[in-house]
Amino acid sequence: MTPTIRDVAKRLKLSITTVSRALDGYDDVAEETRERVIRVAREMGYVPRGAARQLRRRRSEAIGYILPTIQPRFSDPFFSEFIAGLGDEAASNNFDLLVSTAPPGEAAEQLLYERWTHSRRVDGMALSRMRRNDWRVEFLSGKKLPFVTMGRSLNSSSHPYIEVDARSGFAALVGHLVERGHRRIAFIGAPPDLMLQSVRLEGYRDGLAAAGIPFDAKLVVEGNLTRQGGYEAARRLLATPDPPSAIIGINDLTAIGAMRAAHEKGLAIGRDLAVAGYDGIEDAEHSRPPLTTLNQPVYEIARRLVKMLLALIANESLAEPQILLQPELIIRESTSP
Repeated sequence: MTPTIRDVAKRLKLSITTVSRALDGYDDVAEETRERVIRVAREMGYVPRGAARQLRRRRSEAIGYILPTIQPRFSDPFFSEFIAGLGDEAASNNFDLLVSTAPPGEAAEQLLYERWTHSRRVDGMALSRMRRNDWRVEFLSGKKLPFVTMGRSLNSSSHPYIEVDARSGFAALVGHLVERGHRRIAFIGAPPDLMLQSVRLEGYRDGLAAAGIPFDAKLVVEGNLTRQGGYEAARRLLATPDPPSAIIGINDLTAIGAMRAAHEKGLAIGRDLAVAGYDGIEDAEHSRPPLTTLNQPVYEIARRLVKMLLALIANESLAEPQILLQPELIIRESTSP
């Protein structure tokens, strides 16, 4: 017969309330008593009923992540790495990870955030792909739901986040291409409402300025962070009368798409055209040729974000609420003849 909390209390000669609060981690129970309760409960094979425990603690014991994508599936390896990091760290702390998808900036996305917060389906949320003026930050702040973000937005910098210094990274990437003799360096970006577009474009311009190369707006085109978007943008660039000798993609998928366009024109990547990206996804290492990239540790960042979020949920203060990391420049054959 499965033991109940009443059986545990009877064995310990304690009240059911004391046993329950000891198992739920309340601080009004002496540590010695808590340890004794946990030990006896394990010996008896008692497992608290999750739903009842969550109801008592007014927690769902889950964190949420709404993937901002218009794609019908998880087509971007960035999201796969990010979700893996969130899930692994949540699980190691006995929390569940609730994941869904919604087109960014549309009514469906707002409705999903409203439903999750009103129903308290999650105790906190992680955000990525931040927008320049991100309504999600203001919404979650107003609802007083703990949240953390990968990156920041212009409308708030006071919330906890981890950011990778993509601006200095892109400046270094341009500097690497200049050292290889390139002067006409193109940039395939992303929609202008995304924070990553602003920051990475600034880094690109910083790199040009440091090398004394005038900025040429005709060498900057918009993509959509996908292989197809990079392919189409690169085709336009390579069809111009004075095409670039190097292309930087705002992410690795964009750069891999650009490599396809170069292959179709019969260009030897690394010799006739240099191509580089950003993210450090596994596909970049196995592209043809291997892609030069700025690596950001997405999986580890996601795990650190969960640790920060769980501390907020527990009403603990963060020693380091805003963290800035440096990307790693990995030089491969796509920029080295």
